[in-house]
Amino acid sequence: MLKFVEELIFIFERLAWTSVFDIFLVTFIFFVMLVMIRDTKAMTLMRGMILLVVGLLVLTQIVNLPAFSWLVVTAMPALLLAVPVIFAPEIRRGLERLGRTSGKTLLAKTSSTSIEERSLTTVHAIMTAIRRLSNRKHGALIVFQRDDLLTEYADTGVQMGASVTAEILLQIFYPNTPLHDGAVIIDHEVVVAGSCVLPLSSSGVLNDSPDREMGLRHRASLGISEESDALVIVVSEETGLISIAKDGLLDHGIRFEYLENELRTYCNPNLGRRSFMGFLKSLFLDEGADLNSKEGLK
Repeated sequence: MLKFVEELIFIFERLAWTSVFDIFLVTFIFFVMLVMIRDTKAMTLMRGMILLVVGLLVLTQIVNLPAFSWLVVTAMPALLLAVPVIFAPEIRRGLERLGRTSGKTLLAKTSSTSIEERSLTTVHAIMTAIRRLSNRKHGALIVFQRDDLLTEYADTGVQMGASVTAEILLQIFYPNTPLHDGAVIIDHEVVVAGSCVLPLSSSGVLNDSPDREMGLRHRASLGISEESDALVIVVSEETGLISIAKDGLLDHGIRFEYLENELRTYCNPNLGRRSFMGFLKSLFLDEGADLNSKEGLK
């Protein structure tokens, strides 16, 4: 025990502030990488790779196996080169999220009284439509474009270019109408297109959650939120419950109050601004985690 304490003292005596910063920087990078791949298939792959590498190292150290050790040492560089290929989608989504977050931090949008008034009118129209759709159990999939352009998805549907009103949304998602199947893409006060085709989620988030039995609308909402920074609202055709998808996360059975706050943040540029601390918080905290304890619809 005394020898162990002496070794610790020896280490701390030679520990400079640059060494502490160096260790902290490496830890920070690994932590951010783990946060980026959290709740994805990459986490399962990462655990498998770690167990494989640790098992190989332990086996080569305990037992003298020259041929096997040579194979491990030779194959290790190839395994490291395969990591970017295996985790390519997660790395891309993480970098896109980092870029979107930093862009919102550094660039502030201006606002005026007229913009605020138009945003309130738009929020009121959308909330009115969603309340009626939910009460009538009419399925709906509404995508709100933010910084990332959704032109390629809008081109798959019917171009509209109409102002956002409750009547238009109710008519679009009325059962058996031509535009009922598919998504509506909205760019602030404009309905860009209807009956749009969206990509389905490939992250496997729904496979490991109680919501894995959800239909194509929910999987499509999660898919477009993984591919872009869009805010997506889904109304279930079976239960009338409302879900929100953003940043690759799906929150099911949310309340109207939370939905209205999300729409106000989307429509009002000032509410969407982030501080530097907010940028750091978005890296470490799950933005949708606080919704797990929320009640269902009123």
